[in-house]
Amino acid sequence: MSTVEEKNGQAVQRTIHPSGVALIPFGVFVAIYLGVGIALEFSGKEMAFYQMPVPIAALIGIALAFVMFKGTIDEKAEQFMAGCGHSNIMTMCCIYLLAGGFAALAKAMGGVQATANLGLSIIPAEYITAGIFVIASFLSMATGTSMGTITTIGPIAVEISSLAGLNLVMVLGAVVGGAMFGDNLSMISDTTIAATRTQGVEMRDKFRVNFMIALPAALLTFILLILFGRPETVTPLKELDYNIIKVLPYLWILGLSICGVNVFVTLASGIVVALGFGLFTGDLTLLASAQHIYNGFNGMFEMFLFSMFIGGLSEMVAQNGGLEWILHKIQTKVTNQRSAEIGISALVSVADLATANNTVAIVVTGNIARNMAEKYHVDPRRSASLLDAWSCVFQGVIPYGAQILVMCGLAGGIVSPFQLMSNLWYPYLLGVSAIVSIYVPFADGYIKKHPWNWSEWKAE
Repeated sequence: MSTVEEKNGQAVQRTIHPSGVALIPFGVFVAIYLGVGIALEFSGKEMAFYQMPVPIAALIGIALAFVMFKGTIDEKAEQFMAGCGHSNIMTMCCIYLLAGGFAALAKAMGGVQATANLGLSIIPAEYITAGIFVIASFLSMATGTSMGTITTIGPIAVEISSLAGLNLVMVLGAVVGGAMFGDNLSMISDTTIAATRTQGVEMRDKFRVNFMIALPAALLTFILLILFGRPETVTPLKELDYNIIKVLPYLWILGLSICGVNVFVTLASGIVVALGFGLFTGDLTLLASAQHIYNGFNGMFEMFLFSMFIGGLSEMVAQNGGLEWILHKIQTKVTNQRSAEIGISALVSVADLATANNTVAIVVTGNIARNMAEKYHVDPRRSASLLDAWSCVFQGVIPYGAQILVMCGLAGGIVSPFQLMSNLWYPYLLGVSAIVSIYVPFADGYIKKHPWNWSEWKAE
């Protein structure tokens, strides 16, 4: 592959030769992040895979890249900064900030608890296990966070399972499944932001394709929970307080997102709507709102910084032939569009198994997936959907992932991660649906109706 660089005001064409050695800094980053997590896990450390800040692990890989790669410090710094400041990376980071600000403000006005209580109040007790799955799905769709959904719904679900005589493990699995449903599809989820920006597609387009993959899995999960999740004896549940006004900011965000409104407009207006309702209900003040929004920004800082770092490292690796080497090796296995889709799915799955973080997995593999998609004409809306779906499949089932560990912790430790794995129906069914969609393209109706303009995509 050749690339055009500017040198002394002149455009110079440079050929990039495949080099497996160029991947060493990337491998060091993954090895440190994974190695520390494994070591701490064996030592009994709680949340072992989340003790090493991922930007620090990436920074070590970056430092090694500066030492290993040829060229002057200025040349390497220019490559790194070009990757950090790429328009896709910067757009992704800005969306992270706005999403964090909205989520924090809506939560502060009581929106999260109100949404949970509203759902639990209107669902009949005999269908509460399936209802918990629906509530968790809606809440994670609205808030864009699986972890926030689990920590909100989890304690309520544990209490209800005891009061209503439900199967606790099945209830916990329903919470995790619903949380991963929204994590995969939400317009303000960091996985959606990462998948769409790395593949260069609009969120609404990715949603329409991804939704058709997720819908069969969600419907089948719901049916199974209705059939097997009913208690032997039905115990009426106590009424829960909620204010419908506090749910409206989430409905606003969902409505604008589905209608295809620009994501910046959607999130900015969502912050304004949440602020307005918060002031109206008396749950917020202007000064407190400013602090909540800023706290939301801070909550996204790690992912913001990591996205910049990995963007810079990826550019350095690419300029030194690392990505070309991967593509060259993949060519021996990938020969057509279908096998490319399988390759993209496998890449992000392995990355999530290694990092136990689905957003990190997408950011790490995004550029490789985009190159594969371009070479084998996989529609980028499809590649974005596969990246997000498969990262959520594995993040929703690995026993050392934060979602499973926190859920088991909220249950008081009486359910182990491996026990919970047997009841994680939605992630497993999402994986089955994603596999079927590759061989039987039932989810590609929107793609066929709106063909992709490849010349514009390549020009980005």
